[in-house]
Amino acid sequence: MIDINLLRENPASIKASQVARGADESLVDLAASLAETKKTALQQFETLRAKQNAHGKLVAQAPKEEKAALVAQAQQLSADVKKAEAEANQADQELMVVLHKIENVVLDGVPAGGEENFVVIKEVGKKPEFDFEAKDHVALGELLDVIDIERGAKIAGSRFYFLKGMGARLELAMMQLALDQASEAGFTALITPTLVKPEIMQGTGFLGEHSAEVYYLPADELYLTGTSEVALAGYHSDEILDSLETPKRYAGWSTCYRREAGSHGKDTRGILRVHQFNKLEMFSYCKPEDAEAEHEKLLAWQEQMLQKCELPYRVIDVAAGDLGSSAAKKYDVEAWVPTQGDYRELTSTSNCTTFQARRLNTRYRDQDGKATIAATLNGTLATTRWLVAILENHQQADGSVLIPAALRPYMGGAEKISPVN
Repeated sequence: MIDINLLRENPASIKASQVARGADESLVDLAASLAETKKTALQQFETLRAKQNAHGKLVAQAPKEEKAALVAQAQQLSADVKKAEAEANQADQELMVVLHKIENVVLDGVPAGGEENFVVIKEVGKKPEFDFEAKDHVALGELLDVIDIERGAKIAGSRFYFLKGMGARLELAMMQLALDQASEAGFTALITPTLVKPEIMQGTGFLGEHSAEVYYLPADELYLTGTSEVALAGYHSDEILDSLETPKRYAGWSTCYRREAGSHGKDTRGILRVHQFNKLEMFSYCKPEDAEAEHEKLLAWQEQMLQKCELPYRVIDVAAGDLGSSAAKKYDVEAWVPTQGDYRELTSTSNCTTFQARRLNTRYRDQDGKATIAATLNGTLATTRWLVAILENHQQADGSVLIPAALRPYMGGAEKISPVN
């Protein structure tokens, strides 16, 4: 949720952000109007309540013969106070509805536009050059007997799969490598709940434009999370952290679920876009003034993982219209997928500034002891999708796949995955 003070002091900056996103800028004027309505209603309520308190003292001190009339006036004042309070509460509720529709204010320098308007920051690594016809990850998965899509569809439907044998071990190896790296960097490991309450899902911003992506269990009033970011963002909701002189960092390991609504016909082959996958998510709580520096650190840790997996990749600065409602700035890290002749997103990292923490009431004590809204950031360190790039980039002419050196200790020292007979 945006800062109400920013709305009052600089609504033009919020409008500019909405325009850059391609979002509705009229919401800003509506919110400003409702904020004034709320302010007036609250002032009226407080004025009447003060008058009521003063009148109560007058009633207590009045002579007996005057009390009946004063009591009648007190009853009328009480009714007026209740009405004014109801009007103030109604104005607050209407304002909150609109404020929750306004997306986070993008940071200076974020490219305007939609998905296609990203800016490439850098490309790293050498793309493989094969002297044979490269296979895609689906063909490799079948040849190596490490991915079973047919049986996944049989028991759960489209966009489900089994990871099998060395495929299952490869994913676990990748996740363990990422967890070890995160732990060495000072992250606290968490295995998070994958079901959360509506207020937590709403607080992280996933019930707005992304609501169609989310699985909902109405009988239990719980949502299945599409990322452990949701649980990690809610971990310190309604809390005041002692200090954030050093960012508080968590690495959340969870299974994730996405309906992939609106993606009909996109990436239907293989495991690039699926309904269920595993992920290790970095999450940071820090002081707002430290958020941009923390964002660069999260990106650097992601690049370390790509390099450990020996993958060619590029980093892009995501355009405003493709940020999602909570992010003020986002980097995507995309790996080269040889059979597609293109880069595909493996991981992203977002600076959500104070947007999520304000919704979830997550604060910290500043140097003066004042409770202040924290900033939150997130970034994926490993996920099932990485297997696509690992299999395709490291394939050999005989159909085998070399295991990146950093992953071998987690796979019993195996150096490659060979085709089965």
